[in-house]
Amino acid sequence: MTHQTQVAILMGSDSDLPVVEAIFPILDSFGVKYTKNVLSAHRTPHEVMDLIKISENNGCKVFIAAAGMAAHLAGAVAAHSTRPVIGIPIESGGMGGIDSLLSTAMMPPGVPVATVAVGKSGAKNSAILAVQILATSDDDLSAKLTDYKNNMRDEVLKKDKALNS
Repeated sequence: MTHQTQVAILMGSDSDLPVVEAIFPILDSFGVKYTKNVLSAHRTPHEVMDLIKISENNGCKVFIAAAGMAAHLAGAVAAHSTRPVIGIPIESGGMGGIDSLLSTAMMPPGVPVATVAVGKSGAKNSAILAVQILATSDDDLSAKLTDYKNNMRDEVLKKDKALNS
């Protein structure tokens, strides 16, 4: 049986790993297969293009790209793939992540990048968004996602009840 990668995760630097690692347990809990790589849109552009093609050939349906500062990694991936790309802006460079957020979100027409929040909450949401994309054509994954959302609801209601007891 061949390994079918569903999500390819790229980060522009290994310093992004403390944020990006928030993705792994979420994808693991849904049974989503993924790869993870450190590649730079500026320092390793050819390797980024090669990874996109390899990932697509291995069944990749969604790319997640995390980068700080100029944050061009998600855009570079989107420029070379027709698969959905989710960008995670990483706080770096002393601007609180606003530079990365704008660089990730402000894509030209025809080259979309779904951009999540800066940092770990964005990383977690990128994983959930990837699962939601995959679930559009996978009934089992859709059921797991429904359970996940119901569990979140139940946790909030439990906390509300405890607060008001």
